[in-house]
Amino acid sequence: MKHLYVEPLKGDGLNRSVKEVSVILDDVQKNVLNQTPWIEYGYLPSVHFAMAYDPGHIFLKYYVREKFIRAEQVVPNTAVCQDTCVEFFISFDDGQTYYNFEFNCIGTMLVGFGKRKANRDLLPEQVISHIKYQSLIHNDMSGNIVHWELTVAIPFTVFRYHQLDSLDGKKCRANFYKCGDSLPIPHYITWSNIICPEPDFHLPEFFGTLQFL
Repeated sequence: MKHLYVEPLKGDGLNRSVKEVSVILDDVQKNVLNQTPWIEYGYLPSVHFAMAYDPGHIFLKYYVREKFIRAEQVVPNTAVCQDTCVEFFISFDDGQTYYNFEFNCIGTMLVGFGKRKANRDLLPEQVISHIKYQSLIHNDMSGNIVHWELTVAIPFTVFRYHQLDSLDGKKCRANFYKCGDSLPIPHYITWSNIICPEPDFHLPEFFGTLQFL
């Protein structure tokens, strides 16, 4: 099981733009996604993420290099996992319930809450619209690798089933993922490893831990 210490975001003020947050996160420790739990899906793009927080938000920035990208979903709460996708699952009650945040490479998002994969409550669009993001996609000169970055700022108000006044000193369970179900090379990559016969990210018993400092 993985463990990650999450530091407060450096700098002053709560009204930073996502662009400003993205620059600050470049100086935060990078964490790698390199677990491929399902042998038949062995393709391993380069995936790293940085994480921080402030008194009102959780911040994430993903750094991805891969052969293909797909971005067909443009409507919130649609199947972004079919596209080039990164995901963040977090539980505030030791895995009894958890939120799943899923983003394709252009920032289209799906956000759900529940106990397991089935019967999840998708959060209303007017709630998840408060999540701010910045997407940057670059192609190298050869055209063989696409490099893309996604920065997201998740306000505490999105965690509507919990009253989060502060994350200072709080310990949570979480996992981070990269997938692309409908890409030319489908893949399923995790931060904290999963033991399961078939691809399934909705297994909180395999979440790692986050310690907010």
